[in-house]
Amino acid sequence: MYEGRKVRVLVVDDSAFMRKVITDLLEKDPEIEVIGTARDGLDALEKVKQLEPDVVTLDVEMPKMDGLEFLTRQMSIKPLPIVMVSSLTQEGAEITIEALARGAVDFVPKPSGSLSLDMHKVEDDMLKKVKNASRARVRLPKYLPSTSRSIREREKASLTSDISVEKTKELPLEPAKKLVVIGSSTGGPSALMEIIPRLPKDLGAGVVVVQHMPPGFTRSLAERINKASQLEVKEAQAGDLLANNRVLIAPGGYHLVVENNKLVKTNTDLPVHGVRPAVDVFMESAVKVFGKNIVGVVLTGMGFDGARGMNIIKKHGGRTIAQNEETCVVYGMPRAVVEMGLADRVEPLDKVSVRIEELLEN
Repeated sequence: MYEGRKVRVLVVDDSAFMRKVITDLLEKDPEIEVIGTARDGLDALEKVKQLEPDVVTLDVEMPKMDGLEFLTRQMSIKPLPIVMVSSLTQEGAEITIEALARGAVDFVPKPSGSLSLDMHKVEDDMLKKVKNASRARVRLPKYLPSTSRSIREREKASLTSDISVEKTKELPLEPAKKLVVIGSSTGGPSALMEIIPRLPKDLGAGVVVVQHMPPGFTRSLAERINKASQLEVKEAQAGDLLANNRVLIAPGGYHLVVENNKLVKTNTDLPVHGVRPAVDVFMESAVKVFGKNIVGVVLTGMGFDGARGMNIIKKHGGRTIAQNEETCVVYGMPRAVVEMGLADRVEPLDKVSVRIEELLEN
């Protein structure tokens, strides 16, 4: 947000009704001003050039130029904070994850389809996310792996996009003796797309990701990352084993915990720090099972979820990594870890996967 003036927003949707609904909703907040609307991606490109908004809210399905094409073109011209307004369907979830991977800052799900008469249900969420987006550091994502064997080679390797990685033949699951726990929020999906695909197929540890996300989207996130990764990546289900060379992503809307037998379970206990799943909840349960054999990682995001968990990991002899400010979309969660003196390493995003390997080896 820019000091002393309102957040200037461009609303992009092919429905005149939805443009009106979203405009009215946003302008309820005295800190937000809707400076214009656009009916499709082509119109939006022109309006962005003319009006120079702080934030764009973007529909996906539009004629002439859809939301994904607009996002890609705008990011190549001049990156700016974009909040997707997305359908809750499976197809809508997949497109939303793709948009986040391409650089969108965040998303708000439409409660009941493309013409939602009940946007008031997500009013607080939308107002918060638009204002947060105005403070975000927008960066063009670079992701996907080099298959180089050594840490040093992978650290130097350039990344490309849209590569589907062929996995080796599945082996029987082996219970993990070491665990990597990654927590993220705003900006997390694109950050995860840079980290997980760079981890080697023989990592020798289990991985759990807790990404703040509502129900219906984490499965698509897991599938998107799985296609690009040498490790198996899946949305966690109750009864899944924390196994070597496997990544479980906490399901949206549920806390994830691990029991002594290294099987995970989910619950709908009250949100922690206003979120469910919460990073702290899983980290606290993991320490009871894995003790010092944990590497905790906190990435970009608002708030301070993960700081308490990182503190417990440190107290039990585990190791910790925080993403540095310069590569965060929102430097909130990592800031809390760093300012509390809980980070063994503070790293730019493109070095995090390498540091994970090093800390697992030492």
